[in-house]
Amino acid sequence: MMLEKPNFYSVIIGTELLNGRRTDAHFAFLNAQLLSRGWEQKASFVINDDTNLMENIFNLIKSDPNSVMFCFGGIGATPDDYTRQIAGKVFCDGKMEFHEEAKNRIINQFGSEAYPHRINMAYLPINAKLLKNVVNNVAGFYLENRFFFTPGFPSMSQAMVIEALDKLYPKSNIKKYRLVMTIETSENDLINTMKKIPSHIELSSLPKILGDKRKVVISLAGYDKCEVEKYFGLFVDYCMEFRKEFVLEDTNNKDKK
Repeated sequence: MMLEKPNFYSVIIGTELLNGRRTDAHFAFLNAQLLSRGWEQKASFVINDDTNLMENIFNLIKSDPNSVMFCFGGIGATPDDYTRQIAGKVFCDGKMEFHEEAKNRIINQFGSEAYPHRINMAYLPINAKLLKNVVNNVAGFYLENRFFFTPGFPSMSQAMVIEALDKLYPKSNIKKYRLVMTIETSENDLINTMKKIPSHIELSSLPKILGDKRKVVISLAGYDKCEVEKYFGLFVDYCMEFRKEFVLEDTNNKDKK
């Protein structure tokens, strides 16, 4: 069952990314897929192959009752692939099993070469469901319809991301309403107004300096249109009171978030 307001997280595991041997492609792909469906990420983590760190990050994400996680990397058969075991520990109380369908896919793909090592990629957290690997038929997997585990290779993981989203999170039914304005003032002068915005409304402030002129781009977004308009009006009131020039942007026809 799809969560009504999911909080999407990504965990990208790979020491090679952090030491510069490889360049990440997962974040941009996942982000584009989510935005095209009306979703957005709450947080993204790029971490090395450290079991304690992985466990702590997974537990942090698990503590959010609305979390949906896409994890990339570490589900292979080499000694530094820890994701399957840590996922089992955090999400399934350590319960693991050889998934019969995952085993069959590996055996059908590799025959006798499935043993002794490749077959271990079918040792998954209990009750895992499978994601199709379009490259070599070694499945990714997911738990509770919201924790997804894919390989570190984009050629494999990207199709799994699309499969998971198409099946379980195809499109947001809740539109985020956004208002944006550019004010000819300094960011410092708007802080008192910013403090009046409740935390559940997304506020961003982007200062710009153009020669001797200071400008600030203010953006407010939320799911309640009337509420967003109410608090956005505080910035309009500021402009009127202090005679500040401002320009409103038409974002809701093009902003699908």
